[in-house]
Amino acid sequence: MTAVAEPLLKVEGLTKRFGGVAAVNNVSFELKPGRIVGLIGPNGAGKTTLVNLITGVHAASAGSLHFNGEDVSGQKPFQSALRGLSRTFQIVQPFPRMSVLDNVAAGALFAGRAPSMAEARAQALAHLQFVGLQALADEPASALTLPSRKRLELAKSLAMKPRLLLLDEVNAGLNSAEIGAAIELIRAIAARGITVLLIEHLMKVVFSLCDELLVLHHGELIARGDPQKIAGDPKVIEAYLGTKYAQRMGTS
Repeated sequence: MTAVAEPLLKVEGLTKRFGGVAAVNNVSFELKPGRIVGLIGPNGAGKTTLVNLITGVHAASAGSLHFNGEDVSGQKPFQSALRGLSRTFQIVQPFPRMSVLDNVAAGALFAGRAPSMAEARAQALAHLQFVGLQALADEPASALTLPSRKRLELAKSLAMKPRLLLLDEVNAGLNSAEIGAAIELIRAIAARGITVLLIEHLMKVVFSLCDELLVLHHGELIARGDPQKIAGDPKVIEAYLGTKYAQRMGTS
């Protein structure tokens, strides 16, 4: 009998209220190790707020979080990073005056627990090679183009030695060729055994990458399942995909 993998992340009844508005409302799901899971939904659905709750940026109004079997409800962002929960941000903000190398070394030193600055820089260079930025290691981060800043953000996150990587719209602002390269890079990250939760609006990316999708609407989880199932779900079509997209997918 094949053993069933325990969830890496377990979210139960997670809720966040801002005044009288529930930005995230009673959301529950599990992430199994080694999966690429897409988090989709309309603008304002609560996707980034959910990631902020998981990583401790916001304190939950209700609900609980378990990561790797440990109750991490109420954790702070630095505790999240040290536990192996790493994330990127939709608006990329590197340390502009620091070199590309030292931007990544900072993650290796403070969250990846590198024993020295020399070791942190050695690890950082390896991560820059992985994302294709080694030639720019000594440049100030402010000199990078948007696609390169996106890759720097990935390298910084990988330097933190994540078990779960949460990616917030890493393809926003990229052209078609750059998106194709980003898809291959995310696949390579997952091949390292890192679980990925991906906030994404581009259905080309979602359907080519993801093993499973979670759909948020008005802060509530309205559907979850494999991409083909989600593409044909009437609630998802009405709330987000639209009938034209569903017809192109051959599901409506």
